[in-house]
Amino acid sequence: MATATLAIPCLRDAHAAAERLEAIAGRTGGGRMAEEASRVEAILEQVQQQGDAALIELTERFDGVRPDPLRIPEERLKEAWDHCAPELRDALELAHSRILAFHERQRPADLAVTGAHGELLGRRWRPVQRAGLYVPGGRASYPSTVLMNAVPAIVAGVERVVMVTPPGPGGEPNATVLAAAHLAGVREVYRVGGAQAIGALAYGTETIPRVDVITGPGNLYVTLAKKAVYGRVSIDSLAGPSEVLVIADHSADPHLVAADLLAQAEHDPLAAAILLTTSEELAAAVPSALEAQLAGHPRAAITRQAIKDWGLIVVCDSLATAASLSDRFAPEHLELLVEDPEPLADRIQHAGAIFMGPHTPEAVGDYLAGPNHTLPTSGTARFAGALCVETFLRHTSLIRFNKAALEATGPAVVTLAESEGLHSHAESVRRRLA
Repeated sequence: MATATLAIPCLRDAHAAAERLEAIAGRTGGGRMAEEASRVEAILEQVQQQGDAALIELTERFDGVRPDPLRIPEERLKEAWDHCAPELRDALELAHSRILAFHERQRPADLAVTGAHGELLGRRWRPVQRAGLYVPGGRASYPSTVLMNAVPAIVAGVERVVMVTPPGPGGEPNATVLAAAHLAGVREVYRVGGAQAIGALAYGTETIPRVDVITGPGNLYVTLAKKAVYGRVSIDSLAGPSEVLVIADHSADPHLVAADLLAQAEHDPLAAAILLTTSEELAAAVPSALEAQLAGHPRAAITRQAIKDWGLIVVCDSLATAASLSDRFAPEHLELLVEDPEPLADRIQHAGAIFMGPHTPEAVGDYLAGPNHTLPTSGTARFAGALCVETFLRHTSLIRFNKAALEATGPAVVTLAESEGLHSHAESVRRRLA
């Protein structure tokens, strides 16, 4: 008996495709957000009022373990690294070295210029003092997230890097996550996750210090908590479920396309996997390739749900149409499986990361290509970019006028200040000119 082909919507009308892409981009909105936001606010208030006691009680309630003490001993991080399998340790070291090399090139230079009248103008960069890194647990463990968040913080020169991550069933976080923390140079790790961990980083408790910036992805509760504390601390972004959009032509292998779509769909039931193609043959072949690769898949239930709800194939009349639809969606991950990817990449305006050619699966970006894998989701690539060294830096303007510069520009300052009705602004310059 033949195996049924996985059902995935296939559209050929660009207008209908644009509407569906808009619905996929907004898949995390709606009434649930407001309902859960009130729960998150209550958790944050409890943490703010009760400190460590709230963290212990909430973790016991939500994770089923009592995280006492909250901090993982530093020697346990080294022990986790020492007990890593050699092959895994080699892979982590390779990833760390590539991520480090790329991010070290991101350090911005201070700016100093001399104005027309000898005045000095500049901008200097300094790291924040304390950074909080959130590393999710739950359905999977993410040592790659440790490296992608810790490396830019340490390259930036952050004085105190604090990591929070949910405990596992035995009370400790995943051992590979702890090993990655040791490798990256993180020495302060706490076994707490969820909205309560974000609250601890934002407000500080008896044990966990208040930080200046919080980075790292998480579930809905983590995202809502980051949104709630923004302004008290800086955050990297409000990360939604993962997504990939593949643009492919006749040259693409349907089995590779299917594998890349599944690589995102296996993350989460809300993950989106989208194919835009100019090839009718490819559009027809991908659903059966998806079904074949799902046979015996260890995360089949999650993956099927994501494909069913948020999967899409669109047959486009040209690569230009595909690029236009992609820009409207502004994907987190964009793969270009076409004969000549570079010109197509030049046309793209909105994407978190672009993966070009058949030898560049999105997975290499997740783990060790070098650029950061913490990317804008849910259409925010229209105005946001990847986590980077600058996330952990702040810049300050430097201004020094001399007498000649003030004499040359001061009358204009007085005029502008008076036009705004700000008498003392004008007077502060006028007195110097007198």
